[in-house]
Amino acid sequence: MGLGGGDGEAEAERQSQPLLGKLPAEKSYSCSSSDSEERTVKRTGTIWTAMAHILTAVIGSGVLSLAWSVAQLGWVGGPVAMVFFAGVTAVQSSLIADCYISHDPERGVVRNRSYVDAVRLYLGEKSQLFCGFFLNFSLFGTGVVYTLTSATSMRAIQKANCYHREGHDAPCSAGGDGYYMLLFGLAQVVLSQIPDFHNMAGLSVFAAAMSFFYSFVGVGLGVAKVITNGVIKGVIGGIPMVSTTQKVWRVSQALGDIAFAYPFSLVLLEIEDTLRSTPPETETMKKATRWSILITTFFYLCCGCFGYAAFGDATPGNLLTGFGFYEPYWLIDLANLCIVYTQPVFAFADRLSGGAAAVEVGARRVNVFRLCFRTAYVAATTALAVWFPYFNQVVGLLGAFTFWPLGIHFPVEMYLVKNKVTPWTKHWLAIKSFSVVCLLICAFASVGSAVGVFGSEAS
Repeated sequence: MGLGGGDGEAEAERQSQPLLGKLPAEKSYSCSSSDSEERTVKRTGTIWTAMAHILTAVIGSGVLSLAWSVAQLGWVGGPVAMVFFAGVTAVQSSLIADCYISHDPERGVVRNRSYVDAVRLYLGEKSQLFCGFFLNFSLFGTGVVYTLTSATSMRAIQKANCYHREGHDAPCSAGGDGYYMLLFGLAQVVLSQIPDFHNMAGLSVFAAAMSFFYSFVGVGLGVAKVITNGVIKGVIGGIPMVSTTQKVWRVSQALGDIAFAYPFSLVLLEIEDTLRSTPPETETMKKATRWSILITTFFYLCCGCFGYAAFGDATPGNLLTGFGFYEPYWLIDLANLCIVYTQPVFAFADRLSGGAAAVEVGARRVNVFRLCFRTAYVAATTALAVWFPYFNQVVGLLGAFTFWPLGIHFPVEMYLVKNKVTPWTKHWLAIKSFSVVCLLICAFASVGSAVGVFGSEAS
């Protein structure tokens, strides 16, 4: 399935040049290699290139739900939650960065060029399988999220044009999201069959530019709306609910949405593998992550807080498609269009197929596995999106469910093994406590988001 722009997690198939997106499917699950193995492309990356990769990997469609999240948590809880997840991301990133280089008595210095490589090396094959489950769940779930996002964006374009022509109070209707999801799915089926489409470097740059564009549009329009209103809306406790239980579930969904917007653990080692060796890659990577997280957090706070300040209790779940904004209509159209375009990510499945046999169809050779798998994959993500068309709830569930295992558990366990931390020492207890606290928060967010998804379906 394709992902638009930044939320596309790009652990690139080209180890030396990770794609500038956020597409976890385009990872290279290569075996760890020693420095004696020559590479065709030298590592020449710097702190600036690493920061560029990180920023484009983090900032994506998750930013569109941040205003809604702040609206649920309020003026205190919203910013505190963002700063908390920023701190957690900084810690997890530091732990993962330390796992890039390991020393083997027989092979010497070993570089772990992908997240899965590191898990396999430090924790073994069973943990690799466990990691693979959550990884594939994340990939599939992100495909569903972008089907939802793209469909609502296409519908929003039609409605924006209608409001511009007929007025903001006009009964504009652009049909249900299911119609646009099916159109998007059909487009993905066609695009997914283009050979090596995922290896087009220009496509990744284009996706990154689009991601930044719609994010900046959201922030800019939020600021303009606050200035136009002449008042800052919102309250300390966030949007009031009919019952305490409903408020608790909304808070948990908001935490899941924020968790979805932050981590880039799956691409960190591949980004680190692009860095030059002087100064040491780990040192450069840690500096790059700290500065990137600082920039991202500032940007997220602006997007979330200005969105809530602009609309208060009426803050939409998706800042661009919930029609908090009407004008300038052409800018809304362009911002939503940037979310619609996606890039297919099936490189991993192609590697697993091991060069499946192709058949002759006229003058062309058709890879049957590629045709069937990609069509079935797109059909599955589209069907699930049509079944559960709830953007905020699905984003929250995906973010909460995968945040702890992929962003906390495996990095913590790899760090403990690599550094041979003795159990029950102060250092061990501190690291384990960090993991347990994150687990409890993510469990709370997962339950609330699941209640939101299935509760909405039942209603």
